[in-house]
Amino acid sequence: QVQLVESGGGLVQAGGSLRLSCAVSGFRKINRWGWYRQAPGKQRELVATITSSGSTNYADSVKVRFTISRDNAKNTLYLQMNSLKPEDTAVYYCNAFATNWYQLTGDYWGQGTQVTVSS
Repeated sequence: QVQLVESGGGLVQAGGSLRLSCAVSGFRKINRWGWYRQAPGKQRELVATITSSGSTNYADSVKVRFTISRDNAKNTLYLQMNSLKPEDTAVYYCNAFATNWYQLTGDYWGQGTQVTVSS
């Protein structure tokens, strides 16, 4: 069974830091990992992605401040968020573009974790 379980969200003051984690299981192969976020009243947007080869991509709004990484041995994805701003407040979702053990390839999502940045 495919599972993506996020953790690490919470309330932090502007300028602070948080690290999100996403534990992944049930995949045969993960081609690309990613973090997305959705603020109230807005569409879900890309935050950062990392491919199986390690190439990363970031939204302009988070470049320099956020770092995406993964631990293949632990099947865990991370998002280190520094210098947080109130506009970073959103539900953050872990994503995997992957193939499960039934050879089904597609986008898989976690349940989301709330990040709230106070001013």
